[in-house]
Amino acid sequence: MSEQLTLYLNKLSPYSEKIEVALAEANVPYRTYEVDLSNKPEWFVSKVNPVGKVPAITYGGPNVEPDDPSALSAKIAESNVILQFLADLYPESGLLPKDPVLRAKVRFFIDATTKHFEGPFYAFVLGNESYENILKGIEFIQELLEEGRDFAVGDHYTIADACISPYLARLKIVTESDLGKFPIGMGHKLGEELKGLKFAKFLKYLERALDRPSLKQAHNKEFVTTFLKTRFTERAQ
Repeated sequence: MSEQLTLYLNKLSPYSEKIEVALAEANVPYRTYEVDLSNKPEWFVSKVNPVGKVPAITYGGPNVEPDDPSALSAKIAESNVILQFLADLYPESGLLPKDPVLRAKVRFFIDATTKHFEGPFYAFVLGNESYENILKGIEFIQELLEEGRDFAVGDHYTIADACISPYLARLKIVTESDLGKFPIGMGHKLGEELKGLKFAKFLKYLERALDRPSLKQAHNKEFVTTFLKTRFTERAQ
């Protein structure tokens, strides 16, 4: 019997979504517990993650209720750390390649996603920057994608794909719905720029990523869109 694994998440969190995607790809049993980030339980902070962030997991130890985690279970936090833990825990999943060069490329892609895509994307959505830095980040990511390959690295879905997919899903929402704190119309304009020949390889990768069953299972487009509509009721002209 495999060790128990419990994922503490929030369905609005792209960081949580990464882990759901990876677990779906690994096709392993696990439990979830939805954490209310506006009213975090005291036990979550004291017994699971002192920082109070999601995602976090407990692994091993007795099979207890998620809201009463055992001191005997391992506690692991930070989404990219959890991704690599899952890839190591389930090597048969192929979430990390066996080849050391490809493994390094996966880790580099994850680092690039965090530095060059995630940061500029949220800076734009929150109205702190124009979308120019997103385009620069996408150019950087696109250079890492090999022509004719379906995945970020090699011939198999890896944690590199799992890491970027939730942000791609949110990029699609923002460019289609124009929801964000940026001036009205800028989301649509970003979407039009991405349709240019310059970003063709990236856009093909994005569409393949969004069509992946694991992301469809983890990502609730309607839920995220509703949240964005609520969050950004006042818009700049």
